Amino acid sequence: MAFSRYNQGEVKYFHKGKVTNTIVGSSRQQARINSMATLFDYDVGVIPVGYEHRPDLISNLFFGTPVYWFLILEYNNIVDPFEGLNVGDIIKIPKVQ
Repeated sequence: MAFSRYNQGEVKYFHKGKVTNTIVGSSRQQARINSMATLFDYDVGVIPVGYEHRPDLISNLFFGTPVYWFLILEYNNIVDPFEGLNVGDIIKIPKVQ
């Protein structure tokens, strides 16, 4: 895996005087991903040409809305959509509706 600030554990963001933490790339995220397998059933999808590296478009394709892009990444344990989500990749699509 190429270097990414996200694979170094928790990252703190400062915005308008408030601190926001993210769990992307941390053991907490991995535990959440593992627990998601028991929360959602899933379908299997294949990333078509033109949708590579675009979790928003993939969400729109499978859910009819781009708002579930983060579930695509989390459920498939993808930290960086530019490394994952390649044409022809088989991914899990959680059933949320």
